Order: sequence, then structure tokens, then C-alpha cells
Amino acid sequence: MPVPQPLTTDEEAVVRSLARVIYALPRAVDADMLREQSLSLIEYMALAFLSEAPDQQMRMGDLASAVEMSGSGMSRLADRLAKEGLIQRVKSAQDARGWNAVLTDEGLTRLRTAWPTHLASVRHNFLDHLAGLDLGKLAAALRTIGT
Repeated sequence: MPVPQPLTTDEEAVVRSLARVIYALPRAVDADMLREQSLSLIEYMALAFLSEAPDQQMRMGDLASAVEMSGSGMSRLADRLAKEGLIQRVKSAQDARGWNAVLTDEGLTRLRTAWPTHLASVRHNFLDHLAGLDLGKLAAALRTIGT
């Protein structure tokens, strides 16, 4: 087994900076969303994934995976969103034991209202700091991590 080589100064800087981004960026965007829209980032993301899904619905487990939540966490989130009229929970037509989350018209309207705040926050807290970088190459490199 080869002996691991110490990180270069640049490698160390990237690793530490990425760790900070993973922690700080969602918190900053969440704070902006809550302050301006009274909608958390995770609620926004769930609505966004549903808006892009076929028939604007997803199996609860698939939605949980998409927003990187546990099944029980997704169930609590879905209960809140359903109580606000933003989604409906319906029995899956493919699996009698499964449930789907379905985006309502009110949920789509809420998503569209929140979108400018999300966009402004992502630009301000993240994308504006990447000016001059090849974002295509960066995206391709990031996609390979964890696969």
C-alpha cells in the first residue's frame, strides 16, 4: 500500500474551503429564505424537486433522497407542507404501501414567489465568489465526488 503524501498548500486550502462551503452555504441561504420568505431552504428544495418531477409528484422516499433527508425527517417535512396546502400526500398507484408527495397549485405559486430570493441568495453567497472560474469544469469535477 503506497504511503499517503501530505497535501500541498493549495490542496489543503481547497479541502478546508470546501468543508466551510458545505457547512456555511446552506445556513446562509436558509437564513435568507427564512428572513425574506418564511420558507426554509429544505422546504424550498422539496417544492423545487416536486416542480421538476413528472406530474409534479415523487415517492416520499425518492423525495427524501433528493433533499438528503431521512425518511422520518421527510415525513415531518411533508406533514408541514401538507398542512400549509403546498403539497398533498397520496397513495402510490404503483405500490399500495407507498405514498407520493404531490405539488399543489398553491405550492407551485409559493415556489415561484420564493424563487427570486433563493436565486439572489445563491448568487450573493456562492456564485459571485466564483467569477472567472470555468464553472463547467468545476461542476464536472464536483459531480465525480462520491460516485
